[in-house]
Amino acid sequence: MDKKNALRAGALAAGTTLMMLLMTSPALALTRDDGDDPGTGLSVIETLGLFVAAPLALFAVIAGLVMVLDKSHVAHRVTIPKTKAKTGSKA
Repeated sequence: MDKKNALRAGALAAGTTLMMLLMTSPALALTRDDGDDPGTGLSVIETLGLFVAAPLALFAVIAGLVMVLDKSHVAHRVTIPKTKAKTGSKA
């Protein structure tokens, strides 16, 4: 029974891959469509800035805002096991 399931899974994977390859053929077209007006390409620096640096900067800004604006109580924060949380109250 195990061989049947493996064969079925393999056939499903192969069929899915084949369908995906057939559906992507328009993306590989060499002829331009009507109304197609592509702009100039991006340089390597522009591409890295747009797809690497900008998302990292956005992540850093959001993480920084979350850390700065954190209003949770010290006693509720997750700490290292076997340590006591520092509370602001004096005994």
